[in-house]
Amino acid sequence: MKLYHAPGSCSQAVCIVLHETGLHAQTIRVDARKHRIEDGTSYLDVAPLGYVPLLQLDDGTFLREGPVIAQYLADRRPETELTPAHGTMDRYRLLEWLNFLTSEIHKGFIPLLYAVAAGKYVDMARPKLESRYQWIDRQLADKPFLMGDRFTVADAYLFALTGWGKASWMRSVYNADIDLGANRHLQAWYERVRSRPAVQQVLEADGLLKAENLV
Repeated sequence: MKLYHAPGSCSQAVCIVLHETGLHAQTIRVDARKHRIEDGTSYLDVAPLGYVPLLQLDDGTFLREGPVIAQYLADRRPETELTPAHGTMDRYRLLEWLNFLTSEIHKGFIPLLYAVAAGKYVDMARPKLESRYQWIDRQLADKPFLMGDRFTVADAYLFALTGWGKASWMRSVYNADIDLGANRHLQAWYERVRSRPAVQQVLEADGLLKAENLV
């Protein structure tokens, strides 16, 4: 398999899942802003939509959309319990989380990441996104991970997205600064996920291992 990945992007979640499962994929770096592959060729020739992650399977076909790729990889290693079994209510709870993260958190960051183009809309988008994080904080009040006692692909996805809000490298490029300082359950969760060996390996590989907190 080949995974097209831009360091610090949402494809970080898929990299984390790869390390958690022990599956192997050749990681091909992409400059997401210039749409160039590390060898200098155009990423648009491979992925006309231009975004990551993109997983090329062993048969040469492609799988798109990060949450789908993460579930596919986790399902290949069911013993890791990164996804609940098909047909169980827990599986639907996972899908509920992934859809929420895609529509409310991932898309919620877009106006902040492109603040110049978004203009005054940022003033409405930021408090809405912060309110969604406050809701997540309440869900984490009595459990270590989004689904309970076990780390799942939803945690990997949220970790990648949350890094956009307070990482200094993002603030230097984008206007993605949001206030997460009051969310103490979220902060504890973030540190818990960041300490996982698989997450540390991905951060190191991407040159993002320097500690960043949420305040």
